Parts: sequence; C-alpha cells; structure tokens
Amino acid sequence: MNIVVCMKQVIDLEQIRIKPETREPVTDGLPVMFGDYEKSALEQAVRIKEEFGGLVTAVALGSAKLKESIKEALAIGADEAVILTDEAFNGSDAMGSARALAKTIEKISDWDLILMGDSSADEYSGEIPPRVAELLNLPSVMAVRGIEVLSGSESNTNTLRVVRDIADSLEVLEVDLPAVIGVTSELNTPRLAPLSAILKAGRKPLHEWGPDDIGLNADEFGPHAAVVNELSNLAPVQDRKGIIYKDPEEGIVEVVKALHQEGVLGS
Repeated sequence: MNIVVCMKQVIDLEQIRIKPETREPVTDGLPVMFGDYEKSALEQAVRIKEEFGGLVTAVALGSAKLKESIKEALAIGADEAVILTDEAFNGSDAMGSARALAKTIEKISDWDLILMGDSSADEYSGEIPPRVAELLNLPSVMAVRGIEVLSGSESNTNTLRVVRDIADSLEVLEVDLPAVIGVTSELNTPRLAPLSAILKAGRKPLHEWGPDDIGLNADEFGPHAAVVNELSNLAPVQDRKGIIYKDPEEGIVEVVKALHQEGVLGS
C-alpha cells in the first residue's frame, strides 16, 4: 500500500515571546518542528508499510528549513519526500495551501491512502484535510484515533476501519480507499529514529517542487488568493498594576480583598 503523509512545519510554540509594547508575537529565529499529529500520521503510515508493504512519501509545505527538518520524516521511515519551499507559497491561507498539497499529491499519482494531522499545532483550524479531500474528490474522515487495515477473508487492503473521536463518544466507520484520513495524537506513540536511520536519511530521494512543477496557477495561492483575512494576532491586553507588598501578611489580606472586588472569589 502506497501512502502519502502530509507534514506541517510549525515553530516551537513554547518559545514564542510577546512584545510588551505592541502585544505582537516574536517568532523570528525560532526553531521549527513537526507537530504531534503529523508525527502520529507518519508513524501510522510506517506501521502499515511494515505490515503490508508499499512506499511512504512525506509531503511538506513550508520554509527552506524543510530541507533539514524533513530528514526526520525520512529517518523515521518515509521512503522519499517532496517539499514545497518556494517563497511564492508564502502568505497562502488554508485554501491556497490545500491547493498546493492537492496538486502535489496528484503529481505523485501512485498512492492508496493520504494521512495527515487532523489539525496543526499552530492554527488548529482543521481545514486542510477536508479541503484536500474535496479537491481530490475523495472521501475523508477526521479526528481519527484508531486505524485498522481490513485484510484476509474480511476484506482486502482497499478498506480501512477507523475509530473517530466525536466529542463525548467514539464512532467506528469503514472507508474505502483511496481516502484522506486526519489523525489525532491518540492514534499511536511515534517512534524515535535510531542514529543509523538518521545517517541514512540524507541518501533517500528528496524532491523540491515549485508552483510550476505541480501545475499551480498564480491566482490559486499566495496572499492575493487568500479567502480568509487575518484581522489580528495580538496577545490579549494585560492590566497589571504591579503592586508590591513588603509585609507578607498585609499583602495576603490585600490580594484576597482585590480578588473579592474583581468577583474572582465569592463572599
């Protein structure tokens, strides 16, 4: 079974700092990484390959840093990778990114299953998997935390049984392939790549494609093609009075009084 795994490069959210004077997030120079959902998608693809054979292709859209970070996916078990790092992709919204991924997957052509994170760690919109599925005219299932490939007398490897998380309950579905599956981090525990695999990752096929390579028109991606406008990404206003009490007992009394006045503590 040939599987495409879409990986998203995100900054390390724990290292984001806020400019006090403007409330803007400081992201320049921060390290990038793949999120837990993407790692679970890749892990599941590798497990399926190990059981049923086939190839795993990792696809990622992001900055030039992908040339190095995608090696993690290759070390974990992807057989090849395609990265979209052209600056022309910068500023694309979810629709533009989905178009780029769908065109890339179409060019790869030989695949049975598309796995990706249900949502990304940075935006958590959950838009990309269903948009890609719609563009490719494929069935899709989101919020998947369990995957079983039906085989033998029960079926062949053209059907999956998946467990989907829907609020306060779980739903079991069967979906015919090809399909797009959006997974959560509960699906599995991603493996760590051994040193030997890390050293070999650089020798695996790595393709770098731009808009022309995948047949994407200029009006289909980038900021000018965005259908969503970002109004603000500023941090909430924090009204800190900065009061210092030298006497601990007095400070406790005053803090409790202030919490009562703010309605945080009941009477």
